Amino acid sequence: MQPTPEPVSASASASAAEPSPRLPGGDREIESLEEFDEIAAHGSLAGCRVQAIDLTGRTSSLRECDATGTVFLGCAMEQEAVDAVRAAGALVFPPVPGLPFDPYRGLLHTPEELFAGLAEGGYEATPDARAYAWFQETKADGDVFSSMLRSIHDDSVSDALDELLVSARVVGVMGGHAMARGTEAYEGAARLGRSLARAGFTVATGGGPGAMEAANLGAYASVFRDEMLDEALELLGKAPSFTPSITEWARAAFGIRERWPSGGASVGIPTWFYGHEPPNAFATHLAKYFANATREDGLLARSNAGIVFLPGAAGTVQEVFDAATPNYYESRGEPAPMVLVDRAHWTEHLPAWPLLQALARGRSMESRIALVDRVEEAPAALASIQSGG
Repeated sequence: MQPTPEPVSASASASAAEPSPRLPGGDREIESLEEFDEIAAHGSLAGCRVQAIDLTGRTSSLRECDATGTVFLGCAMEQEAVDAVRAAGALVFPPVPGLPFDPYRGLLHTPEELFAGLAEGGYEATPDARAYAWFQETKADGDVFSSMLRSIHDDSVSDALDELLVSARVVGVMGGHAMARGTEAYEGAARLGRSLARAGFTVATGGGPGAMEAANLGAYASVFRDEMLDEALELLGKAPSFTPSITEWARAAFGIRERWPSGGASVGIPTWFYGHEPPNAFATHLAKYFANATREDGLLARSNAGIVFLPGAAGTVQEVFDAATPNYYESRGEPAPMVLVDRAHWTEHLPAWPLLQALARGRSMESRIALVDRVEEAPAALASIQSGG
């Protein structure tokens, strides 16, 4: 997370133009107990940001280390340790009791974390469902503390997502949540995700069901023999939708993960704003947000190697033009490739393509958009745009 700026005193205002000296820790983020032990062994935590680590067994280290300018975010500590680090000049933001989520988290969510308790108590017992219930209870009551916790959580997730994607070539795959398992469209989206992952891209989706799950499944399957995906698709088809039972839908996905563990990595970026859409279990890294606007813009902005738009409804149409706007103005630099799949869908059913063409005409984004008939054509179209062909 970004460091909190320190106020400038009146006596310092005369030299405000001079840069402030950086603290010895260099504002380093510590996000695991192993990393804490490694750094604390050198005797100084000065300037570090320590995020969401249980330090109740590290009181002696905390008493002995230099904690000048250290910020502890949601770290469980014994009171003796809290008193010691505060006396040394640290700032301590204690854990918030009773929450179904950690607002100060240092790492992204995992499917195992969000679906913990699924096997025993069903989906309603999971942290994902309880976080949505908390969101429903607090989002309309105007409580500044609750809104602050949501904002801190979402900022922490964005920070962790940026750290994960450093140097990654990210291709976003957008599509509707209604695409059912067992359909030809779902199979096509899964094969697309596998092709992209095998080509060296990081697949990123909205992290939910339907086309999003299919693309994450494909990336998960990318490290196995081709037959694995065929078998997985057949097994998943027995629980085609997250309605009427999220529990059975999710259990089917975890059954695939148990049979084929350690699949390929991908990213899902879902939201609790759409509570009826659970996250999918095939995105190995889940950046789940409370604020849908932050989630939408973040997903599109991080798709630096291009975006493939599968057939979808209002949400996917919105994403098409959310991506087109920075491409039109080049506000993020060179326009990112955009590939729309299914000519009939995007020219007749929801004719976004003609408008996209009209916007692009005469601008640098004109050569960065493509329309294909079938999902199998999308990787080649994307590669052609990227190579300037």
